[in-house]
Amino acid sequence: MKKPIIFTVDDDAQVLKTIARDLKNRYRKDYKILSTTSAKEALDSLRSLKNQGDDVALFLSDQRMPEMLGVTFLTRAKTIYPEAKRILLTAYSDTDAAIKAINDVQLDYYLTKPWNPPEEKLYPVIDDQLEEWQSTYTPEFKGIKILGYQWSPKSHALKDFLSGNLIPYQWLDVESNEKSKELMELNGIDQGALPVVFFEDGTFLEHPEVVQVGERIGMRAEASKKMYDVAIIGAGPAGLAAAVYGGSEGLDTLLIEKRAPGGQAGTSSRIENYLGFPKGLSGAELSHRAITQAKRFGIEFLSPQEVTDVQLKDGYKIIKFSDGQEINTRSIVVTTGVDYRKLTAQGIDDFTGAGIYYGAATTEAQACKGQDVYIVGGGNSAGQAAMYLSKYAENVYILVRRPDLSSSMSQYLIDQIKATHNVHLEGKTVITKAIGEGKLNALELESVETGEVRTVKASVLLIFIGARPYTDWLQLDIIKNERGFIETGTSVSNTNLGFKCRIRFRGSFCFNQGENRRNSSAIARIVNAE
Repeated sequence: MKKPIIFTVDDDAQVLKTIARDLKNRYRKDYKILSTTSAKEALDSLRSLKNQGDDVALFLSDQRMPEMLGVTFLTRAKTIYPEAKRILLTAYSDTDAAIKAINDVQLDYYLTKPWNPPEEKLYPVIDDQLEEWQSTYTPEFKGIKILGYQWSPKSHALKDFLSGNLIPYQWLDVESNEKSKELMELNGIDQGALPVVFFEDGTFLEHPEVVQVGERIGMRAEASKKMYDVAIIGAGPAGLAAAVYGGSEGLDTLLIEKRAPGGQAGTSSRIENYLGFPKGLSGAELSHRAITQAKRFGIEFLSPQEVTDVQLKDGYKIIKFSDGQEINTRSIVVTTGVDYRKLTAQGIDDFTGAGIYYGAATTEAQACKGQDVYIVGGGNSAGQAAMYLSKYAENVYILVRRPDLSSSMSQYLIDQIKATHNVHLEGKTVITKAIGEGKLNALELESVETGEVRTVKASVLLIFIGARPYTDWLQLDIIKNERGFIETGTSVSNTNLGFKCRIRFRGSFCFNQGENRRNSSAIARIVNAE
């Protein structure tokens, strides 16, 4: 944890050295001591310190400085750090100016030079001021900050990306958070540049793409080699398992993911039926453990990175990325799994990312505080989301076409829902329309039995209505069924491709078995373990 700062300014280098020495002797255990001979330099550095999330506890400034008077410096510093204590160092002849400043700029104290011995004339004053500052001090968040509008799809995408990768961040809503307004004013940020992502070093990106943010936090989107033994497309549970087995066999393994490890399982707020975790764990935590295990075996992980095409040439497979990169691989494992099915009711697309979300319970939980939240779907994912959001929302309503949840949800979840006072099941109900202006405000609901239509207020709608195979991007002439799932079975082959595909779909595994025995052996182990 960073220490709060005591910042001292004096144009006399010798005096500055003395005051800095005395402050360090007493306070360096709990505070960081910064000093400069230039008031302008001090003001310039305050902006960077604010962006980095550093706290200034106390300013100690000389009054007579050629660049600006100490009172002027403290007045300007107050606009950046309004809670910091302000003490003026003055000669005896300047005490009238100091007394006037107490009334004019809310100066906290003034000290006359010299202050020897500091044990009697300096430390008691500083101690009192720091004690008062500490009584109301709330430590500043240290890490990534996102400034934006709560109902902005771009803001949601950034939050969802960081959450999925277990990157801590602070969300600052520009419409309700004063801190966000301070940062915008301090850095001259226009509302049209939102969302803005601030990093721990104080720098920031305006309206960034997810890939830009990933690169800044140390994630890799560029492959280090041109040739791999096996490339795995998709880092859901199946892809992560494949990476662990490929890496453990000593294969040169590349794992590629366009968003975050874990896939749909990674977005689950709570998984309680996974072997070995009797207390349950979040999907993101499970994914984090798996990617850590895979990296231990030396696999290379590219994220965020999207595959746009796979081609064949001279017995090798060429993977093309959205940014123009290409890599070669002897074998490919496709584990792109499934994507959320879209709700087709009127207005749903208009508010997706602005109150309507597909599988984003953990990301948008804070926005649900005190609100009525609606969930469409009767599977375990919907039940887990309902239980998680019940801690935040005023009420959570689960909408299903069927009379109850018995045919689609695990009994342990049904029991939990029944025992939770603010989670309500509305059976035989469908959504016919989403209503709002810029964001979701209401839903139009229809009874399947009677056809009766009613309108309810709703700030957030989460959709869990099943999934469809994510195979549209795969242009190779691989056999798929009418629903888009890759056909499975040991006999499936395509002579036009020049190689046999053995395909297993639980996230769609597709790979070459022919190149060499080492590859075939490792991939066979991956399949058997899946």
